[in-house]
Amino acid sequence: SSDLKPKGVGARHRDVVALAFERAFLSDAHDVVLLHSPQAFDASTYELWVPLLSGGRVVIAPAGDVDPDVLRRMITEYAVTGVFLTSGLFRMVAAESPACLSGAREVWTGGEIVPAAAIRAVLSACPGLTVVDVYGPTETTTYATHHPMTDAAAVPDVVPIGGPLDNMRTYVLDGALAPNPPGVPGDLYIGGAGLARGYLRRPGLTAERFVADPYGPPGERMYATGDVVRWTDDGELEFIGRRDEQV
Repeated sequence: SSDLKPKGVGARHRDVVALAFERAFLSDAHDVVLLHSPQAFDASTYELWVPLLSGGRVVIAPAGDVDPDVLRRMITEYAVTGVFLTSGLFRMVAAESPACLSGAREVWTGGEIVPAAAIRAVLSACPGLTVVDVYGPTETTTYATHHPMTDAAAVPDVVPIGGPLDNMRTYVLDGALAPNPPGVPGDLYIGGAGLARGYLRRPGLTAERFVADPYGPPGERMYATGDVVRWTDDGELEFIGRRDEQV
């Protein structure tokens, strides 16, 4: 199917700026950020522009794969405070050497489900660290929701993807686009700041996935993520699974 071909997402400069001035990044935890993602991967938007647009510093990782030794060296030698790790890399670090993140202030991780045991291991080994479970498709400019954790003992068995970032709207809707109450799984739609213009030269697919937002300002659109989530009673989102196998 055409959906199995990787596609270009048309994020605008204003979408990157909206991400960079998210309040969660205004703490000094993101003053010195490690750049290790390829430029074509949306995490590089965080790694480059969050520190640089706030007068911070980017530390470029050495060539090759990032492993616990590289992380330990970057954090201790270059005073890196903020790091993003894919959930796969985070799991590996948690299993092999969770203390390699000691000295960092915040580690954001996401992309797939992040196991509670991995987060507990890292928090236990790194006093003063905040681990943030983050969720966001490229179509909403890198990150859309986040859930910070500081206490290993308080990490729930099912780690939520949290609540929306500044000026973003997250909806859990049924097949008729009506909102689902807490506890009832539904499709996740995202609107607001950071919503991309669509897929490059793919107008049909853009129209299918970027649809009119019945709950936002007139003319606004929302992105159909294809992800199934549910609200918890305290207003956090829990990830359940995917509707499709998009690339």
